[in-house]
Amino acid sequence: MRKSILTTAITTALLSGMAFGVHAQTEPQGMYSAEDILDADVFFANGSGEEIGEVDDILFDEEMRISALVIESGAVLGLGGREIVVDTDNFTLETHTESDGETEHRIMLEATSEEVESFPTYDRDWWEQTKANARDAWQTTKEGAQSAWQTTREAVNDE
Repeated sequence: MRKSILTTAITTALLSGMAFGVHAQTEPQGMYSAEDILDADVFFANGSGEEIGEVDDILFDEEMRISALVIESGAVLGLGGREIVVDTDNFTLETHTESDGETEHRIMLEATSEEVESFPTYDRDWWEQTKANARDAWQTTKEGAQSAWQTTREAVNDE
C-alpha cells in the first residue's frame, strides 16, 4: 500500500513539473515511477564516477512537491552507512535508456565530499525538527497574511 501511494505521489509531482531537473542522454520518458527511483544509485556529478549510495526514500512537502531525497550511503567518505537528507538543490535525475529498451535512473549529486559529510542525518530528531520548523513557518506566514488583510480592511473602512 505504501509503495502504491508513493508511486502515485511521485508520478503526480513529476508530471506537474515541480520536482527534479531531468537530464537524459535519450528522449525523456515523460512519466517516472517511484519504484524506479527508489533504490536508484547515487553518484557524484563531479565526473569521478564515485558511487555514494542509493535512494532510500523521497520526501514531499504539503503541496506534493519533492523537497528532498533520503540517500542511504555506503561506507564512503567516512559516512559509515548513514542515511542523509539531500535537498532538491543538490541533485539531478539522469535517465538512460539502453538499446534493449531497459531504462536506468541515476541520481547525480551536485556536492563536494565535504558538503556531503555535512548533510543532515535522516533520523527521528531531524524529522521532528523539520516538521516543527515547517509548522512554525506556516504559523508565521499565516499570522502575517492575516495582519496584512486586517490592515488593508481597516484602511479601506477608514476612507
